[in-house]
This record gives sequence, C-alpha cells and structure tokens, in this order.
Amino acid sequence: MTVVAKVEEGKKAIVAYVGEGRQRESLDAYWLSLTAEQRAGVEAVGMDMWEPYRLSTQAHVPAATTKIVHDPFHLVRYVNEAVNDVRKEEQRVLATVGDERLKGSKQLWLYGHERVPASRAAEFEALKAKKLKTSRAWALKELFREMWACETLGEARTFFGKWYGWAMRSRLEPMKKVARMFRRHEGNILTYFVHRLTNAAIEGLNNRIAGLVKKAYGYRNRERFKTDILFHLGGLSLYPKVQ
Repeated sequence: MTVVAKVEEGKKAIVAYVGEGRQRESLDAYWLSLTAEQRAGVEAVGMDMWEPYRLSTQAHVPAATTKIVHDPFHLVRYVNEAVNDVRKEEQRVLATVGDERLKGSKQLWLYGHERVPASRAAEFEALKAKKLKTSRAWALKELFREMWACETLGEARTFFGKWYGWAMRSRLEPMKKVARMFRRHEGNILTYFVHRLTNAAIEGLNNRIAGLVKKAYGYRNRERFKTDILFHLGGLSLYPKVQ
C-alpha cells in the first residue's frame, strides 16, 4: 500500500491518503485529488529513494526538485547494509584460515557508537583496534551519521563532499556503491537542511497501522483495510457539529 501522511507544524500527523500498490500511479491518484493551488502549497515531501514516488511528485508538485527530502533514517539504513556486506565478505575470507574474530559480531557493527551495550564495549573496542575492513566501513557509517548535525546547507554540502571522497577511496566496494547512489541523489539528500523534514511521522503511523492489522487478525479485503486506516488515523472528528 501507499500511505501519505499530512504533517503540519503544531498539529498531529494524520493519514491523508491510502492507495493500493507502490507504483507511480499509486501516488499519482493522491496528487490528482488535490487542486492545483493545494499542490502548489506543498512545502516539502519526505520520502525514501523509491523512484516511482519521486517521479510522481516531480510530475505533479511545482518545484518538486527543491521540495523532495530523502529521509535520513532510510539513508543510514543503506549505509548499515553496506557495513554488513563488508563484514560478511571479510568473515568469509577470515574463516578460510580459521580466523573467527568476526563471528557473532554482526549487531555490534550496526550500532551507533553511543548505543553499543556496556557489556560488549570492551569487546567492540578490541575488534576495532584490529584494523579490519569492517572497522573502516563502520567508521564511514558513523561519519555519515555526523552529517545530520550540520547546521547549514553549505556546511552539509561540504561535509557530504568530503565523506563521498573518503568512501570512494576506501577500497570497500559496498561502501563505494552506496556513496555513488547517494551522489546521484545528493540534491534531495541535502534538502533536509532546508526543510528539516523526516519520515518519523509516517513511521509512527506505520506502526499504528501494523497494530490495526494485528488487532483485526488481518484483513480479507483491501477496501476494509483502507477504511479502517482512515477511520482510526485520518484525523476524523467524531463529535457532532454544534449549530
């Protein structure tokens, strides 16, 4: 399903639209339900890097290129996956010579430095000191996370340029692959520092939608599912109007 949330400052996020599938047409239907004035009034659109959504938004929202914001959480997830790919390959190579130092360490490399459990902190520090490829990948991931603390667009653009250069010189193909992808989407990564919009609201709504599915023990038809989402999360007022 395609879910669109309406986010306004000082107000609770609500589900504005639910469409079937995740094709471009799934989002086109939402944009076409709005007037030209409403579409022009959209200030920013937070999304992951799913191409059909980007193309739909660019087709229907004026100046969409400056309004689309790729969600930081999803970007960090891509970098985490690259770190894990480096770890898996290095672990496979080390295992051929009987070296099991990376065994059981998967979760450690996925933590941010501030979230490493105290019970495993010493173990992790020892691993990082062994100059592993995985350690270099993790350091690049942590450096990327620091970018979101930049205060201005210019500062972030400079930071990203340096990070990209370090990633491309890392000789770690999974990290280079992600860096190239981010370079292609650089403009809509840096728009975060203009709009400061994330997908946190929609992720929260997604969790509540999952709760509806669990409570209903699943849905037998899509229309009932869509109706329940809009009834519970669409910001409807159930109080009668006072004349």
